Amino acid sequence: MFFIDTVEVPGLGNRSYLAGGAGRAVAVDPPRDIDRVIEAAARRGVRITHVVETHVHNDYVTGGLELARLTGAAYLVPAGARVSFRRVPVADGDRVEIDAALVLRALATPGHTPHHTAYVLAEAGRPVAVFTGGSLLIGTVGRPDLVEPGLTERLARAQHASAHRLADELPDETAVLPTHGFGSFCSSAQAEGDATTIGKERIGNDAFVKDADTFVAELLSSLDAIPAYYAHMGPLNAHGPESVDLTPPAVADAEEIAERLAAGEWVVDLRSRIAFAYGHVAGSFNFEADGQLATYLAWLVPWGKPVTLLAESAEQLAYAQRELVRVGIDRPAVAATGSPADWIREGERLRSFPRATFTALASGDTDVERVVLDVRRTSERAHAHIAGSLHIPLHELRSRIGEIPHGTVWVHCAGGMRAGIAASLLDAAGREVVAVDDAFDSARAAGLPVMES
Repeated sequence: MFFIDTVEVPGLGNRSYLAGGAGRAVAVDPPRDIDRVIEAAARRGVRITHVVETHVHNDYVTGGLELARLTGAAYLVPAGARVSFRRVPVADGDRVEIDAALVLRALATPGHTPHHTAYVLAEAGRPVAVFTGGSLLIGTVGRPDLVEPGLTERLARAQHASAHRLADELPDETAVLPTHGFGSFCSSAQAEGDATTIGKERIGNDAFVKDADTFVAELLSSLDAIPAYYAHMGPLNAHGPESVDLTPPAVADAEEIAERLAAGEWVVDLRSRIAFAYGHVAGSFNFEADGQLATYLAWLVPWGKPVTLLAESAEQLAYAQRELVRVGIDRPAVAATGSPADWIREGERLRSFPRATFTALASGDTDVERVVLDVRRTSERAHAHIAGSLHIPLHELRSRIGEIPHGTVWVHCAGGMRAGIAASLLDAAGREVVAVDDAFDSARAAGLPVMES
């Protein structure tokens, strides 16, 4: 009997897999923090003999090279990928025996990247699952625009063809196991559900229900902003990532925190947006540890700038470190745990700002000078927005704060998390701000003029 274990990476909207049988296993698209994969193998009592990559990833730093080094596994990477390390190049049709009954077959599925490869797991000659990486996702496909703008349309057409190849070659009952699509920005649309098969995708995936021209046109028109840190992930993975160090960082006292702020470094408060609004170190930024920390911090911070982490506990700090190494923020410069009172020098005061709902925004004094700021992505605002609101996507906010008119800024997003980040950026810049911590769906019910496209 075979097994397939899923290693969730919810902060990035990704999944990795460990699949095997009697004593041997293969790891597919492993995350940077490989200890979880090793622990999964230990629980199963199997040896990892192969590590495979479906493609050179653009949204996270792989743990594949390190996992192969530590376990002695063969490291399989698509032959077309240009990398700087030794690996086993994989071509279309190549087969690898996992155990006496399990075979992994490579299937070229270009589209997400030119070299993308899916892997079909067969037991006794019968396909049971296909690891589709960023090719065929649940209800959608991976983005074709992350490699080179000039290749985007060609890769979009390749995505359509690759999806059809998978469906043509595999039985309907074959489980489809993608890496992306659970909130990942590598997905061209938000996936629905968490399990699927080739048969289900035949009737519900746009790649099957639409002809190639329609599919490509709609896919290209739906592409959204690309997180800035993606530009660094591909090169890091192609070069070969270094080992990670998850030991606690050096401890900073209040004096050092102040000095780092004065030097223009990023001091990141990991507490909840509620706690941050109530009281925080002036100049610090709020990225909640249990939000999409890795995605948004890596997207907004200038690449390579030192980051200081402020956490409520050692556990919260360790969690954040693990999240951040996955996107190449390998070591905090320093860190501190405790409460804001521990992080400021004697005589200094904490900053704070109010939180509110859309009902409060609607009932507020209209004679007061205020600005309603929408920090959602362009694609979100295209569906509906508050009439008269200013739109600056969160990832553009720091460079465009000067465009915001005078007045108190009421900042909102779709649910509150990004508004909290934006409010902290505005507060650090000296603006009067109110964080609208509410679901955008409540705006119309609150009596605000919501315009739909």
